[in-house]
Amino acid sequence: MTVRVKRGQVLGALSLTPLIDVVFLLLIFFLVASRLSQEDRELDIPLPSAANAAPMIAEPQELIVNIDKEGAIFVNSRYITDAELERMLRQAAVDHPSGPAVMIRADRRVPLQTPVQVMDMCLKWGAVYSLSIADEDS
Repeated sequence: MTVRVKRGQVLGALSLTPLIDVVFLLLIFFLVASRLSQEDRELDIPLPSAANAAPMIAEPQELIVNIDKEGAIFVNSRYITDAELERMLRQAAVDHPSGPAVMIRADRRVPLQTPVQVMDMCLKWGAVYSLSIADEDS
């Protein structure tokens, strides 16, 4: 059974007037909004200056701790002891009061106790850490 649609009724039922109204309203909105944002940039306001300002787009330094398969801890490709790592974390906590970022990269064959000790030190000094366990060969 086929459905017959008369052309006159379909075109008569479809009204483009509301669609055109919406398009014009959007066009006016974007024209006004772009003009206002341009005016904000054109205002001649002397901004304060700072002698020791640092850019806000700089990401905070992240301390990367590598643990090899024997459980040795390396930071910046240098072997360090637990006491040295704790000293580094303490200094990082002083430098970044909101919590220093630490990435712990451990070999998959390392005994679990070593990464847990490093995570415990991070928690002690308020560091935000992430743990990544990977194959040393890759």
